[in-house]
Amino acid sequence: MKSAWVESDAKLAVDRFGKEGVAPDLALRIYSTQLLGRDRRLVLHGGGNTSLKTTARDLSGAEVAVLHVKSSGWDMGTIEPTGFPPVRLEPLLALRACDKLSDDDMARAQRAYLLDPQAPSPSVEMLLHAFVPAKFVDHTHATAVLSLIDQPNSDELCAETFGGGLGFVPYFMPGFSLAKKAVAVFEQNPKVEGLILDKHGIFTFGETARESYERMIEMVTLAEGRLKKKTIVAAKLPSRLASAVEVAPIIRGACALRDACGEGAHRRFVAEFRSSDAIMEYVNGKDAARYTKGVITPDHIIRTKLWPLLVPAPEVGKLEDFKKAAQATAQRFVEGYKAYFDRNKMRAQGVPMHDAAPCVVLVPGLGLFGLGASGKDARITADLAEAAAEAITDAEAIGKFTPISETDAFDCEYWPLELAKLGGRSALPLVGQVAVVTGAAGAIGAATAKVFAKAGAEVALMDIDGKGAAEQAKAIGGSALAIQCDVTDAGSVQKAFDQVVVGFGGVDILVSNAGAAWQGKIGEVDEKILRESFELNFFAHQKVAQAAVKIMLAQGTGGCLLFNVSKQAVNPGADFGPYGLPKAATLFLMRQYALDYGADGIRANAVNADRIRSGLLTDDFIKQRAKARGVSEHGYMSGNLLGREVTAQDVAHVFLAQALALKTTANVTTVDGGNIAAALR
Repeated sequence: MKSAWVESDAKLAVDRFGKEGVAPDLALRIYSTQLLGRDRRLVLHGGGNTSLKTTARDLSGAEVAVLHVKSSGWDMGTIEPTGFPPVRLEPLLALRACDKLSDDDMARAQRAYLLDPQAPSPSVEMLLHAFVPAKFVDHTHATAVLSLIDQPNSDELCAETFGGGLGFVPYFMPGFSLAKKAVAVFEQNPKVEGLILDKHGIFTFGETARESYERMIEMVTLAEGRLKKKTIVAAKLPSRLASAVEVAPIIRGACALRDACGEGAHRRFVAEFRSSDAIMEYVNGKDAARYTKGVITPDHIIRTKLWPLLVPAPEVGKLEDFKKAAQATAQRFVEGYKAYFDRNKMRAQGVPMHDAAPCVVLVPGLGLFGLGASGKDARITADLAEAAAEAITDAEAIGKFTPISETDAFDCEYWPLELAKLGGRSALPLVGQVAVVTGAAGAIGAATAKVFAKAGAEVALMDIDGKGAAEQAKAIGGSALAIQCDVTDAGSVQKAFDQVVVGFGGVDILVSNAGAAWQGKIGEVDEKILRESFELNFFAHQKVAQAAVKIMLAQGTGGCLLFNVSKQAVNPGADFGPYGLPKAATLFLMRQYALDYGADGIRANAVNADRIRSGLLTDDFIKQRAKARGVSEHGYMSGNLLGREVTAQDVAHVFLAQALALKTTANVTTVDGGNIAAALR
């Protein structure tokens, strides 16, 4: 590992933050923290923390000693000045005289001694940073260091690797007791350049930001040098393995919590797939059932749980067998987690049991899946699982991976101060679900994708106009996925749905919206035009529905098919047969899906919309239809019982309502402001 410190960049940071009124020492603290946070071998997703002891003026103008410490949950790689709230140092130091300090009191201290009462809460390791007298203190969960300290003889290995350069602190849960023990170890040899926290991570100190940072790099490099590569003995695997695209929906369905929020209201998770040489060695190991139990550092447990779900290897041609095995092992995981909670619940400090679903799934021969309520959460979990794979394989190469005990792990998993980083699962109705919207570059498709994303779903926007889909996905932000897809081409559709599975693990909702309008008197229209319209306005709906249903069946958690059928399906307009005929067929296609797949929990509904400004209903087209009806353009667009123009957003909200109606199928909802001629009878 090499230092990433660049003096010219450090000076730029001082200049940049100086314009915001930030002192040079704090600017360099921010710069070095970002260097640490951008290296995944050192820090992942809000883990680690750094600090600076200096002075600042309080609200009265008095200059006081303060500790600038990283705020809890901030990402070190992108941290800004507000992520380093100043805390009065003297009252923090006075707390060391206490024999005990409860978590509640420590949490109050986090807030009580802030110079700015509105600042974010400091790190839960604030007291350790305060008690150690060094001006700059850095803390990471370096993967190489974890491989050394997750061993039964970790103290011996650290003495051998670091000599007397680092003090060794036996395992304590983060908090007051750890802070007191750490400073006691430091005082036994104040010349140490840092501390090893057994089963937890590494601290380094310095009088400058650069010194503390580069000591971290130096010590982690020593740890890397002590490790050696040794291939883990692999288990016997099938000669032909199924692909991740085939396996992901099965995994995702097996891990869903069925009826967790009411009948048919499954709690689903987005899945992020990972594979690498280290991951493959990890998941393929003969002893994987042993060494995969436990976390490499307590900080990870709130996102990964204490152990992953290990499923059998998926064999080509035997996916049904794999599905049954995955469901059975997932159920055993849930039962095992409930038993784990029951064994330890007296230690939970009144915190209710978390959901019992696995967070990480290991698939021999393929890799691993990180599960989360959102695409972002799934990626974070996968990152932590990947780090665990690397650390554990290296630990096994030099000894035996030995994590913290079950009770210690439980204390961390149910520690309120640590859980505060997560903020709880969102209450949005579509959290954990994956929605595919076709024709997503157009007005109705784009509006629908936005509405579903706001409702918590991960959205995949498909359109033949890939650039347009990408623009709409960018506007949504988050994990929104843009996919170029010609829905009239079976190969393009299959490829597009494979991309959705790779991106999110499966599909729960399909909004089949793509379409275009062809006009002409039905007795005079060229057959070529009629066939073109049927390809897009009927057969394309069938192609995407088939692809979605295949995935939904693999998941086994039901799903929802939503079709845009247009009012032309029930109330044809003059000279509009080439468009209305396939739309009418699509309405009956929806009903057939409702009939054939209701027993599988797959609902099928449709929206009957009319006169929506879009790529289909352009200004020129509106003029043509108004002329055909003998009315003004305004009269045409608001020619309904309510006298109101209907918008793409109105249609989107109806699609959402249908997606949420868990006991409604074969339904057609009219969105046209009121048109008796188009009302279903």
